[in-house]
Amino acid sequence: MKKVIRLVLLVTATLIMLCFLALLIIPRFIDVQKYKPVIEEKVSEATGRPFTLGGDLRLSLFPWAGLALSDLRLGAPPGFKEKDFISVESFEFQVKLLPLLSKDIQVKRFVLAGPRIVLEKSKDGRANWEGLGKGRTEAPAEPEAKDKVPQDKRKEGLPIESLVVGTFTIKDGNLLWIDHTRGQRRELKDLNLRLDEISLEKPIRLSVSALVEDRPFSVEGKLGPIGKKPGEGSLSLDFSARVFDTVNLKAQGQVTDASTRPSYALNFQIEPFSPRKLATAFGEPLPLTPADPDALKRLALKVSIQGNAQALTLKDGALELDDSKLKFFANLKEFSKPNATFDLKLDQIDLDRYLPASQDKPGETKAAAPPTKKTDYTSLRTLVLDGRVHIDKVKVKNVQIQDLDLKIRGRGGVMKVDPFTMRLYDGSVTSKGNLDVRRNTPASNVTFQMNGVAVRPLLKDLMEKDFLEGTMRAQVALAMTGDSAEKIKPTLNGKGEFHFNDGAIVGIDLAEMVRNVQSAFGKEKGSEKPRTDFAELRAPFTLTNGVFNTPNTTLLNPFLRVLAKGKADLVRETLDFRVKPKFVATLEGQGAKTAQSGVAVPVLVTGTFSSPQFRPDLESIIKGRLEKELPDASGLKKALEDPQKRQDDSTSVEEKAKSLLKGLPFGK
Repeated sequence: MKKVIRLVLLVTATLIMLCFLALLIIPRFIDVQKYKPVIEEKVSEATGRPFTLGGDLRLSLFPWAGLALSDLRLGAPPGFKEKDFISVESFEFQVKLLPLLSKDIQVKRFVLAGPRIVLEKSKDGRANWEGLGKGRTEAPAEPEAKDKVPQDKRKEGLPIESLVVGTFTIKDGNLLWIDHTRGQRRELKDLNLRLDEISLEKPIRLSVSALVEDRPFSVEGKLGPIGKKPGEGSLSLDFSARVFDTVNLKAQGQVTDASTRPSYALNFQIEPFSPRKLATAFGEPLPLTPADPDALKRLALKVSIQGNAQALTLKDGALELDDSKLKFFANLKEFSKPNATFDLKLDQIDLDRYLPASQDKPGETKAAAPPTKKTDYTSLRTLVLDGRVHIDKVKVKNVQIQDLDLKIRGRGGVMKVDPFTMRLYDGSVTSKGNLDVRRNTPASNVTFQMNGVAVRPLLKDLMEKDFLEGTMRAQVALAMTGDSAEKIKPTLNGKGEFHFNDGAIVGIDLAEMVRNVQSAFGKEKGSEKPRTDFAELRAPFTLTNGVFNTPNTTLLNPFLRVLAKGKADLVRETLDFRVKPKFVATLEGQGAKTAQSGVAVPVLVTGTFSSPQFRPDLESIIKGRLEKELPDASGLKKALEDPQKRQDDSTSVEEKAKSLLKGLPFGK
């Protein structure tokens, strides 16, 4: 029996030795080069592209099973300038054989050198990656086996006990993008990827570097441990990246159950950098050229990101842009709608710094804007929105606003802002409004109330005009349709009232104007700027299809009362107003005894918004005087037309005419 056992052991040992010897000797005697044409043919059939192996094949079996090749090329379809779709300078792989028997994978080397991928799009829109793999006829799908492995069995993890990789390297890689339809060419080169300490039980170190358009990009970090059941449990991430020697990014966190119910929790940070320098480094201009050359010089971001396949949450967000600091929270769920909630708090921002500088030149006619593409509101009809915005200080179009606060809600294609409040030039504004996009043409309405707003600084900042002083109250309700100024103006409808107290109309002296037309409309240069003080100015109005109409705008002045009525066409931008003054009883004010002198001349305001015209309404004055002084004006006309009476009545007619004109601004 012992002899039999010895014999079996001896035979077994001999067979093992023979196997080892075969593994060592066979590769030396077998000419693997003769298999190159077969490999090239099979790959070409599978991809539908020409495939070549220009270098030698090298094969080893013991103690490391290895494969090495060089000068690999997979061609592009005909008609493209770049002949190779993929090329590789060299490839080497070595794995230990004996440990494979116990499901222990030990890789000594994995080195891919000089890989190059070209993605090219021709002028006719064809792409060199299209049709890859169509060279092989698809085999019919095999019927599903009755003894198919159950789903729960397939999720038991990797069919290995351990994994150790000594060297995993991709070096000197190149990715080239060419788009002949747009004349674009982008290149990523000198790509180097290195993984160290690769195993299932330890974190894997990762290092990536490349040149993007000849500018450096790098990533360093750790991933894992992966575990024996990849995709289950928690996977730790800790990465940092540097882009173009300008931007530093960091990401830390975990991904849980990636293969079953993936969720993630990450802390993301972008250290302060200059967007201007980044744009310069990338060789691209900023999307907009800000009016302030010192804008967009500092940007930083911190945020915690949590989510899964159904929801995404951004919390503890902090964004810094130049001198502005924003804290934010956002939650997004039901991605198909989506359903969004947010809360934004901004300390201050000067929007004028970031708006493009005006390019208009004095006297230059502004070209008509090209027609804009019709807006698609489909996504807004399903959007569910609930948010709040608060800004301590904001400047826009040179207007200073404080404590801006608004709440917005959206359901079923209707967006509601209620309330919208802010402090404006020592006063307050309260507003609310709706935007309805359930139809192709949006409809909106807005109401607002203003109280205690100082008008003069507001108009100076907003319009660079100085024509009105006082404290303003207002109540306005408007409705409109359309999504551009040209479409909205002819649909404007509404009503309201503006009420000004203790102010002045700057640039017009109504009291002087109605007393002396020549001095009011022909002031000498260098004279003091005229003004009309008032205790109260009340302007009720209606808006009908873009036409502003005021039936009874009144002004109360210590010397006169003014009634104005007329309209302003917002579509044609034209004016048509008549201002009718009426003196109080005395010059010394209301209740004094000295009688006022002169004739109160009504004023017509016509022209356009950009070039208003003021002129006295002399026709109405003469007509009124005729009716007062010459009740039988028709008889006078007949007398003047009768040759027989003309001579006799010439003296009386002349006297009556002089009497009629006496007291008018030009009468003598």
